Amino acid sequence: QVQVVQSGGGLVQPGGSLRLSCGVSGSVFSFYRMGWYRQAPGKQRELVAAVTFGGSSNYADSVKGRFTISRDNAKNTVDLQMSSLRPEDTAVYYCNAQLSSREYWGPGTQVTVSS
Repeated sequence: QVQVVQSGGGLVQPGGSLRLSCGVSGSVFSFYRMGWYRQAPGKQRELVAAVTFGGSSNYADSVKGRFTISRDNAKNTVDLQMSSLRPEDTAVYYCNAQLSSREYWGPGTQVTVSS
């Protein structure tokens, strides 16, 4: 059974930094794509950043230059380093892991950027 475990998040002041971590266990296959999504109150879930098994990454325009995604294929982990955080980054952040046939989601972790 595949399990997605997230850690990190919390409350930070504008301009601060946080790191989110995600580990996926129980799959005999490697995930071709792993990433982070977020959902703010009243808004749709949106892609924040993702990285393929080969190391190609993409970011939402709103986080480019501030967030960095990294992945360890051997451990099936994906991290998101968030810097220069803004109040508009406040959301629940979800880890996502994709196989060719299905995808898995983490339970979500709250990130609040506020003074």
